[in-house]
Amino acid sequence: MSTSTLNNRNRARSLAVIAMASALVFTTACGAEGDRPGWKFLPGMMESVPHDTFEANPVSENGGMLLPPEGTIPVSGVPFPYGNTEEDAIRAGLELTNPMQPTPENVARGQHRYEAACLVCHGVGGEGDGPIIGRFPNPASLIADHAKSYPDGRIYHVITHGQGIMPAHALQVLPEERWAVVLYLRQLQGLLESGATEAASGEPEPAPLAEDTAADAIGGGQ
Repeated sequence: MSTSTLNNRNRARSLAVIAMASALVFTTACGAEGDRPGWKFLPGMMESVPHDTFEANPVSENGGMLLPPEGTIPVSGVPFPYGNTEEDAIRAGLELTNPMQPTPENVARGQHRYEAACLVCHGVGGEGDGPIIGRFPNPASLIADHAKSYPDGRIYHVITHGQGIMPAHALQVLPEERWAVVLYLRQLQGLLESGATEAASGEPEPAPLAEDTAADAIGGGQ
């Protein structure tokens, strides 16, 4: 028998032994039962380094997620020193002006965001007749005189913090997009046609925010 033939047979036997040993090892590893775990060949695939979802975080004091410090501003963000109060809403209306020009592009951008985030409650024309009506309280009309009297800065504040039963939409609408929404709202109100992009400078009497009269607030049920 030639040497090459013997080498081939030895190689075949070695491969067979390796295959059988591998099969035995994998069979044993898969034989976990009750409190007896199987063998771990790749522990990194079983035990994640980061914390798992809903797992207590030992780094934080309360075991929850670490939140950024109060007043933190994203790199792409801008300061907004107005809280969710009636006084700050009035102050925002007096101090903030819309930096966007009422160009067709900006108005179209505002329409896109309005239809994505506002139409469901406020309706196509801003009359408070969106498709959600019937399941939640009707929001106030955005084309009513009360809404028209709000300065641009106050509308921006409403989008940011919400008002009445309307929740904040700061996460749904980016800061620059809020100003575009204000432009589109002015178009719905018929104010852009006359070149007026700002409402009257006088601040109206605060709308009642009680539950039974929340529809009087500009945010209504958005």
